[in-house]
Amino acid sequence: MALPMDNFLLLSVVNTKLRDRYSNLDALCDDLDEDKNDIISRLSSVGYSYDENVNQFV
Repeated sequence: MALPMDNFLLLSVVNTKLRDRYSNLDALCDDLDEDKNDIISRLSSVGYSYDENVNQFV
């Protein structure tokens, strides 16, 4: 599955997947063959960071 190019859509998709299916960001990236640093960078550019305690970008 290709992740959305729009960063706000990416935020929604990633947080939904983290909530519903994956125990952490590493598991999501491994399963979807996505670059963790790319996701972190893209979401950081719109003001979000990954919080391991809640397993969401906040």
